[in-house]
Amino acid sequence: MGTARTARVAPGQRAITASWHRDQLPQAPECRRRLRSGVERPPGGHVTAVHPIQHATDPASRLVAAGDRAAPIRVDGLGKTFRATDGSRLRALDDVSFAVRPREIVAVVGPNGCGKSTLLRLIGGLLAPDEGAVALGGRPVSGPDPRVGFVFQEPRLLPWASVAANVAFPLRVAGDRHPERDRRVAELLDLVDLGTFAQARPHQLSGGMRQRVAIARALALEPAVLLLDEPFSSLDAITRERVGGELLRIWERTATTIVLVTHSIPEAVFLADRVLVMSPRPGRIVADIAVALPRPRAPEQVDSPAGSAAALEVRRWLVDPGETAETTP
Repeated sequence: MGTARTARVAPGQRAITASWHRDQLPQAPECRRRLRSGVERPPGGHVTAVHPIQHATDPASRLVAAGDRAAPIRVDGLGKTFRATDGSRLRALDDVSFAVRPREIVAVVGPNGCGKSTLLRLIGGLLAPDEGAVALGGRPVSGPDPRVGFVFQEPRLLPWASVAANVAFPLRVAGDRHPERDRRVAELLDLVDLGTFAQARPHQLSGGMRQRVAIARALALEPAVLLLDEPFSSLDAITRERVGGELLRIWERTATTIVLVTHSIPEAVFLADRVLVMSPRPGRIVADIAVALPRPRAPEQVDSPAGSAAALEVRRWLVDPGETAETTP
């Protein structure tokens, strides 16, 4: 049988992100300008190694001081607390640290309410952490960032606009000229295999097709990182599996690093190189499980010895996050 390697995430390891999101619209033109000039983009979009973070005065300086260009994403000691309507404080995340290597797909699983979606929003700069820091390509994330593409549970398409217009929207906001914008939209629709549906409206598409439009839109500004928050949760099992395969096909044709939140263990094993398991609230990373499946992948590989071993290990940590798991023989 294959092995599922499990390890607790060492303190001082961390992550990074980049993307277009609706909250970024006011600063999108400036973001696009910086992307064109090459500022804030990792050299070549690739990095070679992941290094532990050397502790400095504050989390952000630790990230830069440690040569974090080695990892597209680094998360170091993230903590987040929310204030409830009754004035009480809710600790959502506590001391979350991990790193993501270039072009790696990392899935995050955990029980409801453990802070998975909060973690993605912190990585993408949509929320500010109370403790710790996030860096992308060695640069701290301090707000919504064009280096991150975000795909949510619902596609959130403009219902009155065509498929092409939805994909073009972030490009228009970024100030791309019309010919350049049309060329980029055509490339993206070809990437997600929706070229013949360019003039269709969202209500004319299936759920899986709408989610592919959302993925194309998230890739419009060529982000270094793609964050997906349970993007297939509203799809039926057959469509979900097919769209997951489409995501892998898109990933193979781009240089994008992906962090995916999912409640599905088979989906995590099928898509990811590693699965991070989170504890109940306050969320912490309790296990980092490697998925020893070759690429390109097919859905049936989830039932192979290596796929089954990885799924079993993830399930063990979800059932008892305090238990020390051993390597599966």
